Amino acid sequence: MTTPRTSAELTPSVEELEAQERRLVFRRFTHDDAWALGSLLVEMARERRAPVAIDIHRAGQQLFHAALPGSAPDNDAWIARKRRVVERYGCASYLVGARHRAKGTTFEESSRLDPDTYAAHGGSFPITVEGVGVVGAVTVSGLPQLEDHRMVVEALERFLDGT
Repeated sequence: MTTPRTSAELTPSVEELEAQERRLVFRRFTHDDAWALGSLLVEMARERRAPVAIDIHRAGQQLFHAALPGSAPDNDAWIARKRRVVERYGCASYLVGARHRAKGTTFEESSRLDPDTYAAHGGSFPITVEGVGVVGAVTVSGLPQLEDHRMVVEALERFLDGT
């Protein structure tokens, strides 16, 4: 008989989140890549009947957006807030929140940034190009924050394994 894992055991550590970012790097990222990655996320969300909105930005331009059944305008607001965290910090929105939690505080308490503009909640992940750095973000909103984060990471893993 196996012992069920606790919530803390299911939550990735800061080190695990940082390792995801080191691993999930593109050789290049084009408009076609944005379409393919976004389409993969839509397919995954449909299979799971996930009520999410999906967004991909590169260099300040929206390259992909989809809102699936059950998503709402609030999801677009969450996307913008989470994406701004990636743009400001150059790393996943969930990782930014996790770093604050690891210090015994919250992003909202210690960042001094407007919570109506920035949200260090899971679901936005940097699009990092080898030799260039962070060029954009892929974001999912509509599920609990760790599930949003995991959906994006799974899609990136599948996409990068296929390229």
